[in-house]
Amino acid sequence: MNQLLSVLDINLSTVTLLLHKARQMKDLVKSKGGLSILKNKVLTSLFYEPSTRTSCSFQAAMLRLGGSVINVDVGNSSMQKGETLEDTIQTVSCYSDIIVMRHPEKNSVTESAKISDKPFINAGDGTGEHPTQALLDLYTIQSEIGQIGKNTNITFVGDLKHSRTVHSLVKLLTYFPDVIITYISPDGLSMPEEIVEFVNLRGLEQRTGVLLEEAIKETDVLYVTRIQKERFATEEEYRKVVGSYCIDTELMKLAKKKMIVMHPLPRLDEIDRAVDNDPRAAYFRQMENGMYMRMAILECMLLL
Repeated sequence: MNQLLSVLDINLSTVTLLLHKARQMKDLVKSKGGLSILKNKVLTSLFYEPSTRTSCSFQAAMLRLGGSVINVDVGNSSMQKGETLEDTIQTVSCYSDIIVMRHPEKNSVTESAKISDKPFINAGDGTGEHPTQALLDLYTIQSEIGQIGKNTNITFVGDLKHSRTVHSLVKLLTYFPDVIITYISPDGLSMPEEIVEFVNLRGLEQRTGVLLEEAIKETDVLYVTRIQKERFATEEEYRKVVGSYCIDTELMKLAKKKMIVMHPLPRLDEIDRAVDNDPRAAYFRQMENGMYMRMAILECMLLL
Protein backbone atom coordinates (compact mmCIF):
# COMPACT_ATOMS: atom_id res chain seq x y z
CA MET A 1 0.00 0.00 0.00
CA ASN A 2 2.19 2.82 -1.33
CA GLN A 3 -0.66 5.31 -1.71
CA LEU A 4 -4.00 5.87 -0.02
CA LEU A 5 -5.83 8.36 -2.19
CA SER A 6 -9.24 6.67 -2.32
CA VAL A 7 -10.94 3.82 -0.50
CA LEU A 8 -10.89 2.12 -3.90
CA ASP A 9 -7.11 1.78 -3.53
CA ILE A 10 -7.60 -0.97 -0.96
CA ASN A 11 -9.34 -4.33 -1.09
CA LEU A 12 -11.33 -6.15 1.57
CA SER A 13 -8.31 -8.08 2.86
CA THR A 14 -6.43 -4.82 3.44
CA VAL A 15 -9.47 -3.29 5.14
CA THR A 16 -9.67 -6.33 7.42
CA LEU A 17 -5.96 -6.07 8.20
CA LEU A 18 -6.25 -2.37 9.07
CA LEU A 19 -9.24 -2.98 11.34
CA HIS A 20 -7.24 -5.66 13.17
CA LYS A 21 -4.15 -3.46 13.46
CA ALA A 22 -6.20 -0.50 14.72
CA ARG A 23 -7.42 -2.68 17.59
CA GLN A 24 -3.82 -3.65 18.32
CA MET A 25 -2.76 0.00 18.28
CA LYS A 26 -5.49 0.93 20.74
CA ASP A 27 -4.35 -1.80 23.13
CA LEU A 28 -0.75 -0.67 22.68
CA VAL A 29 -1.49 2.97 23.46
CA LYS A 30 -3.59 2.06 26.47
CA SER A 31 -0.92 -0.24 27.91
CA LYS A 32 2.40 1.31 26.87
CA GLY A 33 1.67 4.68 25.27
CA GLY A 34 3.41 3.73 22.02
CA LEU A 35 6.52 2.12 20.53
CA SER A 36 9.46 2.99 18.28
CA ILE A 37 8.86 1.04 15.08
CA LEU A 38 8.96 4.24 12.96
CA LYS A 39 12.08 5.71 14.55
CA ASN A 40 13.95 7.92 12.03
CA LYS A 41 10.91 8.04 9.75
CA VAL A 42 9.55 11.50 8.87
CA LEU A 43 5.96 12.42 8.03
CA THR A 44 5.22 15.72 6.30
CA SER A 45 1.80 17.22 7.02
CA LEU A 46 0.73 19.50 4.15
CA PHE A 47 -2.71 21.03 4.75
CA TYR A 48 -4.19 23.68 2.47
CA GLU A 49 -7.50 23.61 4.36
CA PRO A 50 -8.13 24.01 8.10
CA SER A 51 -7.96 20.83 10.17
CA THR A 52 -7.92 19.90 13.83
CA ARG A 53 -8.72 16.18 14.18
CA THR A 54 -7.12 14.82 11.00
CA SER A 55 -3.95 16.88 11.33
CA CYS A 56 -3.50 16.29 15.06
CA SER A 57 -4.32 12.59 14.92
CA PHE A 58 -1.81 11.97 12.12
CA GLN A 59 0.85 13.82 14.08
CA ALA A 60 -0.02 11.96 17.28
CA ALA A 61 -0.04 8.64 15.40
CA MET A 62 3.43 9.25 13.97
CA LEU A 63 4.86 10.39 17.30
CA ARG A 64 3.41 7.42 19.20
CA LEU A 65 5.11 5.11 16.70
CA GLY A 66 8.46 6.81 17.30
CA GLY A 67 8.59 8.91 14.14
CA SER A 68 8.90 12.65 13.53
CA VAL A 69 6.62 15.20 11.88
CA ILE A 70 7.24 18.20 9.64
CA ASN A 71 4.15 20.39 9.83
CA VAL A 72 4.21 22.78 6.87
CA ASP A 73 2.68 26.18 7.64
CA VAL A 74 1.22 26.85 4.20
CA GLY A 75 0.49 30.48 5.08
CA ASN A 76 4.18 31.12 5.68
CA SER A 77 5.60 28.81 3.04
CA SER A 78 7.21 29.68 -0.28
CA MET A 79 3.80 29.40 -1.92
CA GLN A 80 3.30 32.94 -0.64
CA LYS A 81 6.23 33.86 -2.92
CA GLY A 82 4.55 32.25 -5.90
CA GLU A 83 5.96 28.74 -5.69
CA THR A 84 3.82 26.23 -7.57
CA LEU A 85 2.13 23.31 -5.85
CA GLU A 86 4.23 20.97 -7.98
CA ASP A 87 7.49 22.47 -6.72
CA THR A 88 6.24 22.37 -3.13
CA ILE A 89 5.53 18.64 -3.50
CA GLN A 90 8.98 18.05 -4.98
CA THR A 91 10.52 19.96 -2.08
CA VAL A 92 8.78 18.19 0.80
CA SER A 93 9.40 14.83 -0.90
CA CYS A 94 13.12 15.39 -0.42
CA TYR A 95 12.71 15.51 3.35
CA SER A 96 9.93 12.99 3.92
CA ASP A 97 9.28 9.28 4.13
CA ILE A 98 5.52 9.82 3.79
CA ILE A 99 3.30 12.80 2.94
CA VAL A 100 -0.20 13.54 4.23
CA MET A 101 -2.02 16.20 2.20
CA ARG A 102 -5.33 18.05 2.31
CA HIS A 103 -6.44 20.43 -0.44
CA PRO A 104 -9.72 22.22 -1.27
CA GLU A 105 -9.81 21.05 -4.91
CA LYS A 106 -11.22 17.63 -5.83
CA ASN A 107 -8.58 15.27 -7.29
CA SER A 108 -5.76 17.67 -6.38
CA VAL A 109 -4.14 15.21 -3.97
CA THR A 110 -4.20 12.45 -6.59
CA GLU A 111 -2.45 14.73 -9.07
CA SER A 112 0.09 15.79 -6.43
CA ALA A 113 0.86 12.17 -5.59
CA LYS A 114 1.97 11.59 -9.19
CA ILE A 115 4.78 14.09 -8.65
CA SER A 116 6.21 12.42 -5.57
CA ASP A 117 8.07 9.13 -5.23
CA LYS A 118 7.11 8.88 -1.55
CA PRO A 119 4.03 7.23 -0.02
CA PHE A 120 1.10 9.65 -0.19
CA ILE A 121 -2.11 9.88 1.86
CA ASN A 122 -5.21 11.85 0.91
CA ALA A 123 -6.43 13.71 4.02
CA GLY A 124 -9.35 15.24 2.11
CA ASP A 125 -9.61 16.75 -1.37
CA GLY A 126 -12.47 19.21 -1.59
CA THR A 127 -15.75 17.35 -2.11
CA GLY A 128 -13.92 14.23 -3.26
CA GLU A 129 -12.74 11.64 -0.75
CA HIS A 130 -11.34 11.23 2.75
CA PRO A 131 -10.23 7.58 2.88
CA THR A 132 -8.60 7.54 6.33
CA GLN A 133 -11.77 9.03 7.84
CA ALA A 134 -13.82 6.26 6.23
CA LEU A 135 -11.50 3.63 7.68
CA LEU A 136 -11.68 5.06 11.20
CA ASP A 137 -15.45 5.33 10.81
CA LEU A 138 -15.62 1.68 9.84
CA TYR A 139 -13.46 0.77 12.83
CA THR A 140 -15.77 2.80 15.07
CA ILE A 141 -18.89 1.05 13.75
CA GLN A 142 -17.30 -2.35 14.25
CA SER A 143 -16.11 -1.45 17.75
CA GLU A 144 -19.46 -0.05 18.81
CA ILE A 145 -22.05 -2.40 17.30
CA GLY A 146 -20.03 -5.47 16.37
CA GLN A 147 -20.28 -7.25 13.03
CA ILE A 148 -21.21 -5.06 10.06
CA GLY A 149 -23.80 -6.48 7.71
CA LYS A 150 -26.79 -8.73 8.33
CA ASN A 151 -29.22 -5.86 7.64
CA THR A 152 -27.24 -3.21 9.50
CA ASN A 153 -29.13 0.05 8.95
CA ILE A 154 -26.88 3.07 8.42
CA THR A 155 -28.54 6.47 7.99
CA PHE A 156 -26.64 9.47 6.63
CA VAL A 157 -28.05 12.91 7.49
CA GLY A 158 -27.00 16.38 6.35
CA ASP A 159 -24.93 17.78 3.49
CA LEU A 160 -24.36 14.61 1.52
CA LYS A 161 -23.45 16.42 -1.68
CA HIS A 162 -20.27 17.99 -0.30
CA SER A 163 -19.30 15.53 2.45
CA ARG A 164 -16.15 13.71 1.35
CA THR A 165 -16.29 11.64 4.55
CA VAL A 166 -19.67 10.24 3.53
CA HIS A 167 -18.57 9.67 -0.06
CA SER A 168 -15.65 7.52 1.08
CA LEU A 169 -17.54 5.63 3.79
CA VAL A 170 -20.43 4.68 1.51
CA LYS A 171 -17.98 3.24 -1.03
CA LEU A 172 -16.23 1.30 1.72
CA LEU A 173 -19.53 -0.12 2.97
CA THR A 174 -20.01 -1.89 -0.36
CA TYR A 175 -17.55 -4.52 0.91
CA PHE A 176 -20.19 -5.56 3.44
CA PRO A 177 -23.27 -7.28 1.96
CA ASP A 178 -26.73 -6.76 3.39
CA VAL A 179 -26.00 -3.24 4.72
CA ILE A 180 -29.00 -0.95 4.23
CA ILE A 181 -28.20 2.71 3.56
CA THR A 182 -30.65 5.60 4.03
CA TYR A 183 -29.95 9.15 2.77
CA ILE A 184 -31.61 12.19 4.36
CA SER A 185 -30.57 15.63 3.19
CA PRO A 186 -31.90 19.13 2.44
CA ASP A 187 -33.00 19.93 -1.10
CA GLY A 188 -30.02 20.25 -3.41
CA LEU A 189 -27.60 18.48 -1.04
CA SER A 190 -28.35 14.84 -1.84
CA MET A 191 -25.74 12.15 -2.38
CA PRO A 192 -24.07 12.57 -5.82
CA GLU A 193 -25.62 10.35 -8.45
CA GLU A 194 -22.31 8.70 -9.39
CA ILE A 195 -21.93 7.39 -5.84
CA VAL A 196 -25.53 6.17 -5.70
CA GLU A 197 -24.92 4.32 -8.97
CA PHE A 198 -21.63 2.89 -7.64
CA VAL A 199 -23.47 1.44 -4.65
CA ASN A 200 -26.32 0.17 -6.84
CA LEU A 201 -23.90 -1.79 -9.01
CA ARG A 202 -22.63 -3.55 -5.87
CA GLY A 203 -26.10 -4.57 -4.79
CA LEU A 204 -26.64 -2.65 -1.56
CA GLU A 205 -30.11 -1.38 -0.71
CA GLN A 206 -30.38 2.43 -0.68
CA ARG A 207 -33.35 4.45 0.57
CA THR A 208 -34.36 8.06 0.07
CA GLY A 209 -37.48 10.10 0.79
CA VAL A 210 -37.73 8.89 4.38
CA LEU A 211 -38.45 11.25 7.27
CA LEU A 212 -35.73 11.40 9.91
CA GLU A 213 -38.29 10.70 12.64
CA GLU A 214 -39.20 7.45 10.92
CA ALA A 215 -35.73 6.41 9.80
CA ILE A 216 -34.19 6.74 13.25
CA LYS A 217 -36.50 4.05 14.65
CA GLU A 218 -34.77 1.39 12.55
CA THR A 219 -31.30 2.91 12.46
CA ASP A 220 -28.24 1.17 13.89
CA VAL A 221 -25.78 3.91 12.92
CA LEU A 222 -26.87 7.54 12.54
CA TYR A 223 -24.09 9.37 10.70
CA VAL A 224 -24.61 13.14 10.88
CA THR A 225 -22.73 15.75 8.84
CA ARG A 226 -22.69 19.53 9.05
CA ILE A 227 -23.88 21.86 6.30
CA GLN A 228 -20.56 22.92 4.79
CA LYS A 229 -20.68 26.69 4.50
CA GLU A 230 -17.34 26.85 2.69
CA ARG A 231 -18.75 24.87 -0.26
CA PHE A 232 -21.55 27.37 -1.06
CA ALA A 233 -21.19 30.14 -3.63
CA THR A 234 -23.15 32.68 -1.55
CA GLU A 235 -24.17 33.27 2.05
CA GLU A 236 -27.82 33.33 0.94
CA GLU A 237 -27.64 29.78 -0.47
CA TYR A 238 -26.10 28.53 2.76
CA ARG A 239 -28.74 30.23 4.92
CA LYS A 240 -31.52 28.45 3.03
CA VAL A 241 -30.40 25.03 4.25
CA VAL A 242 -28.47 25.53 7.50
CA GLY A 243 -30.34 24.19 10.50
CA SER A 244 -32.41 21.77 8.40
CA TYR A 245 -31.85 18.97 10.89
CA CYS A 246 -31.02 18.76 14.57
CA ILE A 247 -30.45 15.57 16.56
CA ASP A 248 -31.78 16.35 20.03
CA THR A 249 -32.85 14.40 23.10
CA GLU A 250 -36.47 14.22 21.93
CA LEU A 251 -35.48 12.64 18.63
CA MET A 252 -33.17 10.21 20.45
CA LYS A 253 -36.18 8.91 22.40
CA LEU A 254 -37.36 7.35 19.12
CA ALA A 255 -34.08 5.54 18.50
CA LYS A 256 -32.98 2.03 19.40
CA LYS A 257 -31.29 1.56 22.74
CA LYS A 258 -28.22 0.05 21.10
CA MET A 259 -27.77 2.39 18.14
CA ILE A 260 -24.93 4.95 17.85
CA VAL A 261 -24.64 8.54 16.63
CA MET A 262 -21.52 9.44 14.66
CA HIS A 263 -20.20 12.73 13.27
CA PRO A 264 -16.84 13.47 11.60
CA LEU A 265 -16.79 16.86 13.37
CA PRO A 266 -16.66 19.81 13.63
CA ARG A 267 -20.35 20.20 14.36
CA LEU A 268 -22.45 23.34 14.32
CA ASP A 269 -26.07 23.02 15.45
CA GLU A 270 -26.91 19.66 13.87
CA ILE A 271 -26.37 17.77 17.15
CA ASP A 272 -27.63 19.34 20.37
CA ARG A 273 -24.98 19.42 23.13
CA ALA A 274 -27.41 17.63 25.44
CA VAL A 275 -26.99 14.51 23.28
CA ASP A 276 -23.32 14.35 24.34
CA ASN A 277 -24.44 12.79 27.63
CA ASP A 278 -26.24 9.94 25.85
CA PRO A 279 -24.09 6.76 25.86
CA ARG A 280 -25.14 6.25 22.24
CA ALA A 281 -23.24 9.42 21.25
CA ALA A 282 -20.10 7.89 19.73
CA TYR A 283 -18.57 10.90 17.97
CA PHE A 284 -15.89 11.63 20.58
CA ARG A 285 -14.91 7.95 20.70
CA GLN A 286 -14.92 8.08 16.90
CA MET A 287 -12.49 11.00 17.07
CA GLU A 288 -10.11 9.08 19.36
CA ASN A 289 -10.29 6.08 17.04
CA GLY A 290 -8.78 8.24 14.32
CA MET A 291 -5.37 8.04 15.98
CA TYR A 292 -5.46 4.25 16.27
CA MET A 293 -6.51 3.76 12.66
CA ARG A 294 -3.90 6.20 11.39
CA MET A 295 -1.24 4.43 13.43
CA ALA A 296 -2.28 1.22 11.67
CA ILE A 297 -2.17 2.92 8.25
CA LEU A 298 1.30 4.41 8.87
CA GLU A 299 2.69 1.05 9.95
CA CYS A 300 1.28 -0.68 6.88
CA MET A 301 2.52 1.98 4.46
CA LEU A 302 6.01 2.36 5.92
CA LEU A 303 6.87 -1.12 7.13
CA LEU A 304 4.81 -3.82 5.39
